[in-house]
Amino acid sequence: MRVFKKYSLALYSSLLIAGCSAIVAGAFLYFYTDKIPAWLLLFYVVIFIVSFFILQFRIEKFIDARIKKIYRDVSLLDNENFTNPPITTDLEMLTREVERFAHDKKLEIETLNVRENYRKEFMGNISHELKTPLFTVQGYVLTLLDGAINDKKVRKKYLQGASKGVERLIHIVRDLDMITQLESGGLVLKRDDFNIVTLVQNVLDLLEMKAAKKNIMLTFDKAYSEPIIVNGDKERIEQVLINLIVNSIKYGKRDGTTEVAIENLLKNKILVRVTDNGEGIANENLTRIFERFYRIDKSGSRKEGGSGLGLSIVKHIVEGHSEKIYLESQLGIGSEFSFTLEKGKKP
Repeated sequence: MRVFKKYSLALYSSLLIAGCSAIVAGAFLYFYTDKIPAWLLLFYVVIFIVSFFILQFRIEKFIDARIKKIYRDVSLLDNENFTNPPITTDLEMLTREVERFAHDKKLEIETLNVRENYRKEFMGNISHELKTPLFTVQGYVLTLLDGAINDKKVRKKYLQGASKGVERLIHIVRDLDMITQLESGGLVLKRDDFNIVTLVQNVLDLLEMKAAKKNIMLTFDKAYSEPIIVNGDKERIEQVLINLIVNSIKYGKRDGTTEVAIENLLKNKILVRVTDNGEGIANENLTRIFERFYRIDKSGSRKEGGSGLGLSIVKHIVEGHSEKIYLESQLGIGSEFSFTLEKGKKP
């Protein structure tokens, strides 16, 4: 059936041409001789065969030229990716081939557009993040150069402000460098067995004063009397916990709560959950929340500080451990970030 379709156009056309030729020849001979010769059937067959080969050859050449022209005209990416399918006169198959080609090109163009939009947004975000502390430092330095340096009180205040701006720049560059290393595989994880309960408690103690400014309570979901041993890079997992809990404090409600839970997920996996009752995240932001410099707050002021790289670093560190990170959030109710870790061996 497939072979028949391949030659269907030439076949039907040849049958039509041979039939019309035989009818005209038969009518002409009958008009002059009053009889139809027996060799008319042979004439029909010869015309059919000759027509079939001529049409098949010409149609293949015609379609081949047109398809190559289409490929040349609409190729936007690497031409080496194209295959050269056998030329056929099956128009249905040709239509499918062209539609497939057009669909692939459309997907490639859409991918390029998404990447271009991401690049533009990323450049805008990093420009904003670097511009703010740079202009701050510049403002303090220029003020000092204009004469404020002679006032000891003002000089100290402005130098401290410039120092904070420089620290923020260093923080942004350091985070960017870490993400680059994580993406390129240049950051080697030092995996070891450790007690995740103790690590979480240390992080909660470390951030207690920061949470107290908004009267946010940092707590476990329950008392963990037994150690829970996991395997991973302790320093990097600590950074994951710090970033997640700091994020929950930033966007948490005053007098709110940030709760950490540790659960058995599978035989060899545990799940660490960080839950808050803060602002929550709208659905349209959930898929992009782990992007570098992506912020929910699009205003120029950006009421919460930070480099905008914390969650991106979290995602890269977790995935660097070959683990998964999850996010559930409801606007106005709160968010829950959770990630898996491999269980370690108890001492």
